[in-house]
Amino acid sequence: MLHSLSSTMSNLFFFIIFHLLVPPAFAANSSNILYEIEPFIRVYKNGSVERLTGTETTPPSLDPKSRVLSKDIIIDPSLNISARLYLPKTAAAATCKLPLLVYFHGGAFFTSSPFTPTYHNYLNSVVAKANVVAVSVNYSLAPEHPLPAAYEDSWLALKWVFSHSGEGGGSEEWLRNDVDFERVYLSGDSAGGNIAHNVAVRVGLEKMGRDDPGVMIRGLFLNCPHFWGKVRIGNEASDPKMVAAEDSIWVHAYPNSTGFDDPLLNPDYDPNLWRLGCKKVVVYVGEKDILRDRGLEYTKALRKSKWEGVVKGVDVKGAPHVFNLQFPKSKDAHKMLNHFALFLNDKEKFN
Repeated sequence: MLHSLSSTMSNLFFFIIFHLLVPPAFAANSSNILYEIEPFIRVYKNGSVERLTGTETTPPSLDPKSRVLSKDIIIDPSLNISARLYLPKTAAAATCKLPLLVYFHGGAFFTSSPFTPTYHNYLNSVVAKANVVAVSVNYSLAPEHPLPAAYEDSWLALKWVFSHSGEGGGSEEWLRNDVDFERVYLSGDSAGGNIAHNVAVRVGLEKMGRDDPGVMIRGLFLNCPHFWGKVRIGNEASDPKMVAAEDSIWVHAYPNSTGFDDPLLNPDYDPNLWRLGCKKVVVYVGEKDILRDRGLEYTKALRKSKWEGVVKGVDVKGAPHVFNLQFPKSKDAHKMLNHFALFLNDKEKFN
């Protein structure tokens, strides 16, 4: 609640200052726009940033339907890293500790947060269905904080989560008392899927869990992950407008990257892909999503690498990007939620 209030006051302050300093006609004048990436962001030549989506927030609560309880916490005040935590109604009566989901939201690296209604409602539904504890990470957004800031924030958040394992670890009671740290899962959608993957690679590189008894990343569940590359594959060439948008997202989110085949964006070029720090991966893609073929290519790259795990790709016919978030009551969204719950409880079948 403190985070929500602070965020609201900060947004109000920005709104007032912007409209005092910038004439009302400024935003309407296209000559004052430095660049625009619809439907995410508009950046003006004076440095002002206008987010076109993902700015609405909702406070933590006791969800009246699922009885899932949520709260906001500060992970690192100096870096402004925070998260929203979720606890299922069964936690108090549980005879054993619960799996933990660490989730990274989407938004093209530019928009959204764990506090938007879309992600708040989604995490409520996942936690209720799968009976897990969840941490939804609030990482820094570009362009004010260009990549790799989001990757670093997310890594620090995961390290903070694992600081609660073992006797006397950490200060957050929901993690300390209710989580089985040998059953931790990473997940994310779109840009958050990209982040979740790269965090999982770093887990393997830094041997997180291998040298820490009682700590383990069990799996990675990616929803329409944001991967890309320099050379067009699959159906990408058929939509030049979307290709230009995807190019623009990376150029402005990470101005100092090595390009579209940066290993952070194109796992095919990552020599450390085989070090992915878990043994199970599920990748969802939508047939009508420009990112579809990159997601499927990712599953192929994992199989071809020296990675010793199992991966499954799920291609949803006729579905657009992050279809489950756009249409949460659809049949496909319900199927995916059921699948996710099975995955989070080690009931996934990879045969």
